[in-house]
Amino acid sequence: MSYIIVINGKPEGPYALEELKTKPITPGTFIKKPGMDDYKEAHEFEELRELFGFRFQQTAPQYFASFDQRLLAMAIDYFFITLGYVIFLLLLFIVIEGKEQRISTALLLLPVIPLAKLVYNIAADASAHQGSIGKRLLDIKVTDMQGSRISTGVSVSRNLAKLISALPLFFGYLYCFLNRKQQCWHDIIADTLVIKQRLL
Repeated sequence: MSYIIVINGKPEGPYALEELKTKPITPGTFIKKPGMDDYKEAHEFEELRELFGFRFQQTAPQYFASFDQRLLAMAIDYFFITLGYVIFLLLLFIVIEGKEQRISTALLLLPVIPLAKLVYNIAADASAHQGSIGKRLLDIKVTDMQGSRISTGVSVSRNLAKLISALPLFFGYLYCFLNRKQQCWHDIIADTLVIKQRLL
């Protein structure tokens, strides 16, 4: 059996299985065997896991969520949270009279929206659903690097780290275009992935 491997972006080989021991192969190295239409990561090959002691990652048959899917999921979440905020204000306006008082109250409570989203995302990402309503509607979820559910502690660090991704000029979010696994800065900091079960 021969293998073609991708090192520094260039295909090399073919190499026999024993020859691969001398190559700088990691679990994420792209490898192809004869008869395969496309490359797979090294951890997907059982014989290579035995050879190098790699751990099989559950993300192998899945796809990494793209920036536009994640952005749409966030917009959906903000829609529902803002809707809840508006309903809350309408109920509050029952006891608050006067146009100026209502406007000042609405403006004063605006920070509740991002705060509510932060708390909700922390709980949702660490839940059995592994994501918020927006993510669930798009069939994407937050996982650790092996594709498993994350803990509440990891979810807290991931969501707080979004402040770092937002500065400067949201470059930490845009960094996903440069990352092979479409990770933003907060994903890298918390060692998490956002994956989808199928192509949308």
